[in-house]
Amino acid sequence: MSNGASILTFMIISFSLALILIMKKDSLPANVKRPLAILALVMVSFSFVLMIFSFFSGAK
Repeated sequence: MSNGASILTFMIISFSLALILIMKKDSLPANVKRPLAILALVMVSFSFVLMIFSFFSGAK
């Protein structure tokens, strides 16, 4: 798998996790909500960093 495909896969997974957490926020137990939300926030933030990095590194 190429580097671009790995970045794209990570982005899809992180945005999917965030979307699932938003859609199922009422059915999650209270002690699980905060760690999953923090994990999703970190993953989405890192995927934005990877997206910006790939834009700048691809424009040679």
